[in-house]
Amino acid sequence: MTASLPFLPGALDLALRQLERTLALLGPDAFPGDTSAAQHYQPRRLNGAAPGANVGWTTGFWTGQLWLGWSLNSNLALRAAAERQAASFVERLAQGSDLQHHDLGFLYMLSCAAAHRLTGDQAARQATLGAAQRLLARFLPHAGVIQSWGSLDDAQQRGRVIIDGIMNLPLLHYAARATGDASYSDAARSHLQRTRDYLVRPGGATYHTYHFDADSGAPLRPSTHQGLADDSCWARGQAWGVYGFAINHRHLPDMGLLADAMRVADYFLAQLPPDRIALWDLSLAHDSGEPRDSSACAIAACGMLEIADQLPDGPQGRHYRQAALDLVQALAAQCAGQYPASGGLLRHGVYHRAANLGVDEATLWGDYYYLEALARLQGRWTPAQL
Repeated sequence: MTASLPFLPGALDLALRQLERTLALLGPDAFPGDTSAAQHYQPRRLNGAAPGANVGWTTGFWTGQLWLGWSLNSNLALRAAAERQAASFVERLAQGSDLQHHDLGFLYMLSCAAAHRLTGDQAARQATLGAAQRLLARFLPHAGVIQSWGSLDDAQQRGRVIIDGIMNLPLLHYAARATGDASYSDAARSHLQRTRDYLVRPGGATYHTYHFDADSGAPLRPSTHQGLADDSCWARGQAWGVYGFAINHRHLPDMGLLADAMRVADYFLAQLPPDRIALWDLSLAHDSGEPRDSSACAIAACGMLEIADQLPDGPQGRHYRQAALDLVQALAAQCAGQYPASGGLLRHGVYHRAANLGVDEATLWGDYYYLEALARLQGRWTPAQL
């Protein structure tokens, strides 16, 4: 595999060294911020919690990196930290701390489901199932969707979904397999159907968010939270769509979601500048001077590799694999972090451009999916991890 990809061993080795160095600086118990600050991660500070606390929606990406890193190089310091952090996710669920949102899949699949799969940790398994119950409780049966944000009686958020949400549905598939309870997969199926009907536009572009009437299910309007405009195409959201439809096709093949993944992937690829690093919104002109979002390319690359893995041998599968390879090579050449200048795995990410959060910084999700893409290309990652 690696003989035809000469950049890969060096890129993977550098990424793992970056991960190990940041862990050594933070310690095994602290969670870093959503993004680096001045190119280096600091213990997270959010909502008045203690520095380094397990709060927010992105902590699973850090623990996920530790598990993935340990599976790649057997560094026991990575495993020890991942085990301690998985225990903190068990405690977080028990306390119900900061879990009123749809990102439970990002939090618990990459931390506790991984802990159970890799080490047999039964407490982590039970926490994953508990998180799935919480996600299922956000399903609005009359609207047929899982509400993304806020409490279910929040007038501003009631009935609102975001394209990112389909990436959290593997948590429901996990629970359906573990329990035999079809209500989990039924909710995922309904949410996917509504997502592709209303958040994917005819040309393959996606809306960031969409509002439904929670009681009647009537579609109301699209909007954005982090994109350039309600009718633009936020780059990271488009990437979530590529990967989200592809990975859900593996669980619900009868829905034909791979075709949706390919439509969304084709639009993403068509909007890239010549250097293959996406601007933070795909509607922006390539010469606008606006920041890039490397994390969108890392997510999209994983999604395209997932598409290729599910296609039969032939030119179509080779096309998506080559497109993913092109993205990862561009990221390795132009965005890979390296101490002392940068502590992240992947530079030039954007969290929230309009709010000036994490602009031109490393991001936990960008780092995670870059590492996953490198592992996939080396043949050392399987869909069992989702």
